Amino acid sequence: MSLLLCLVAGAVSFYVILYYGVFRGARYSSSVKLKGKTAIVTGSNTGIGKATALDLARRGARVILACRNKEKAETAAYDIRRETGNNQVVFMQLDLASLKSVRSFAENFLKTEPRLDLLINNAGVMGPGQTEDGFGMAFGVNHLGHFLLTNLLLERLQKCGPSRVVNVSALLHRLGSIDFPLLASKKDLVSGQSTWHNFQAYSSSKLCNVLFTRELANRLEGTSVTCYSLHPGVIYTELCRSMSLWQQLLLSPFAKLFFLDPEGGSQTTLHCALQEGIEPLSGRYFSSCALQQVGTRGRDDALAKKLWEVSERLTGL
Repeated sequence: MSLLLCLVAGAVSFYVILYYGVFRGARYSSSVKLKGKTAIVTGSNTGIGKATALDLARRGARVILACRNKEKAETAAYDIRRETGNNQVVFMQLDLASLKSVRSFAENFLKTEPRLDLLINNAGVMGPGQTEDGFGMAFGVNHLGHFLLTNLLLERLQKCGPSRVVNVSALLHRLGSIDFPLLASKKDLVSGQSTWHNFQAYSSSKLCNVLFTRELANRLEGTSVTCYSLHPGVIYTELCRSMSLWQQLLLSPFAKLFFLDPEGGSQTTLHCALQEGIEPLSGRYFSSCALQQVGTRGRDDALAKKLWEVSERLTGL
């Protein structure tokens, strides 16, 4: 019996150390208010995007839920308005898998909204398929759609400065790579659609987020707009909804024990969006509410510049 108790105690101790030391991450605490400010959060009908939008709404911001699914987004907006008492939470249609939709969203926003203080590029997908424009899904949604959206809204961000762009990347950017000849021929970062290819495409799209942030900061130097990329933590959200059923079943028990909930996953996003005094760190990468070093490829300025130029051509900017 004593041996069993020792094993149970050891297992519990191991869990506590692993969860709080590795997975849990830091919490962002600040009393900053955002009354009179406007924020866009992409992919905010669920997961960490919704948690981020909820926090911004609590602080008094006007929050635009930029989402593809109208029904889910309107339900999320209703939930956030009810919980916060902030009626300035609205849905606007945005499908990042369609460059036409991105342009339509930007045009509609610029016509109807007088200011933009925070652009939080949060939406992300992992899975097979192609966008409306024929790009690999992860590359098209996670990078190209946000690249175009940011550029179309940049003038409004500059006009309302100081303002910020926050790009949700991932630790997996360290495993990513960019093969420009492959991108030119296949319109994708990978050559296949297997589970491994989907994982690699996602990792590479997250590298694109880091490089985009780096080059954007270089181009915005001296302006009132700053930008940051981040790893939100290990979170079990609908990001993996495109996984097969057996993969989700295998992942689910581990995820429930160790992974962050959406609120926990929103903390570093909020830090990058709201923390005072980090303006000199524009272009840098954060994790667990602290500055972190990116992978080697993520520090390559020549690669970042080339990705920007290629992205301009691909989006027709």
